[in-house]
Amino acid sequence: MSLFKYMNRAEYGWAMVAIAFTLSAISFGMLSSVGIFMKPLQVEFGWSRGSLSFGYSAITLSTAVAGLLWSFIADKYGTRWIVLFGALTLGIPLLLLSRMETITEFYLYYLLFGAFGHAAVSSPLYANIGLWFKKNVGLALGLTVAGSAFGQGTIPYITQYLIDEYGWSMAYSKLGVAYMIAAIPIALLVRDSPSRTTIKSELAPNQRDGKPFLVKPKTAIAWIAFAVMFCCIAMSAPIVHLVPLLTDSGISSEEAVTIFLCLMITGAFGRIIGGKLSDQIGALNSYFCMSVIQTMVIFTFPHLENITIIYLVSMLFGLSFSAVMASFIVCVRMMVPARLLARGIAVVGMFGWFGMGLGGWQAGYIFDITGNYNWSFGLGSIAGIINLVILLGFYYKIKQLNK
Repeated sequence: MSLFKYMNRAEYGWAMVAIAFTLSAISFGMLSSVGIFMKPLQVEFGWSRGSLSFGYSAITLSTAVAGLLWSFIADKYGTRWIVLFGALTLGIPLLLLSRMETITEFYLYYLLFGAFGHAAVSSPLYANIGLWFKKNVGLALGLTVAGSAFGQGTIPYITQYLIDEYGWSMAYSKLGVAYMIAAIPIALLVRDSPSRTTIKSELAPNQRDGKPFLVKPKTAIAWIAFAVMFCCIAMSAPIVHLVPLLTDSGISSEEAVTIFLCLMITGAFGRIIGGKLSDQIGALNSYFCMSVIQTMVIFTFPHLENITIIYLVSMLFGLSFSAVMASFIVCVRMMVPARLLARGIAVVGMFGWFGMGLGGWQAGYIFDITGNYNWSFGLGSIAGIINLVILLGFYYKIKQLNK
C-alpha cells in the first residue's frame, strides 16, 4: 500500500497521534524554558522576575487570541496547512531572541512565537486528532497531549545545558535552528481525517451511557472555559517558577532542571492516564478528580526541604496537572458537535492561556513584592479551589437537565 493511500485510511489516525505528540513536544517545550532563561537574563540585563515572567504571558496571551483565528480556519478548511505554517514559524522568534537588547524585543518575539507558531500547532491539531477517532477518543487525545509534557520536561533540560555551555544568546540561536530542522518535515505528514467533511453537521456526541449530552454546546464551552482559566492560573506557578524556587533554596541548577524533567516526564504519563480515565469514568469526572490532587499539592512547594520529598511531590503534581489538561480537552470533544470542535477547543484554550499567563505573571510579581514564593504558590491553590467550585456548579446544571 502506498503512503498516500495509507494517509487516507482510518489507521493513519494513530500515525497522526505520533505526529501531533512530536509537534506538541517541540512547541510546548519553549514555554517551560522561559523559567530556565530567567536567571541568566536577570544577570545580563537586570530585569526583574515579574518582568521576565511576562515573557511567558506574552506567549500564552498571543496563543489565546491567535488560536481563535486558526480554529475558525481549521473548522472550515482543515488543519494541514495551518500546522505547516506554524512549523515554519516556530524557529524564527528564537533566532530573533538570540540578538535582543531590550525587554520590548523580549516580549515581541515571544508574542510572535505564541501567535504564529505555538497557536497554529496546538488547538487545531488537537481538534484534528479528535476527529480521527470514534473509539478510544480519550486515549488518543491523552497520547497526543502527552507530547506537550514530554517537551516541557526535555526541552528545558536541553536549554539548561546549552546555556551552561554557550550562554543564553547561543542557546536561543541553536534552539531556533533545531526547531526549524525538526518541525517542518514532521508537519508535512499532517493530514485531516477523511471523515471530517462528512461529520460537519453531526450533533453533539453521545455520552458513555449512550444518551445525548443535553447542555447546549455554547453553554458547555462557557462552563469548561471558566473553570479551566482558574485551573491554569493554579498550575502555572510551579510550571514557570519551580526551577527558580529550587535554586533560590540552594539546589543546583542541574538538580533543579532534573526535578523539573521528572515532573514533566511523569506528566507525559499523566496525560495518557487522564485520557484513558476519561474513557473509563467520563471526562468531567476525570477532570474534577485530578484537579483535587493538583490543588492540594501546589501550595506545598515553597515549604519542602527534603530532596526526596521534592521529587515525589513534583511527580505527583506532574501526574495530576497533566491528567487535568488531557481531561478537559476530552470534555470539549465529548460535549461539542464536530463542526464546532476546533473553535470549542480554541475558546477553552484561550481561557486556559489567559489563566496560564496571569498565573505565571502573578507568581513572579508577588515574589518581587514579598521576596519569596509562599504567597505566589498559595494563590495558585486558591485559584484551584475556585476551579473546583465552578465544576461542581456545572455538575449541578447537568444533573438538573437530566431529571
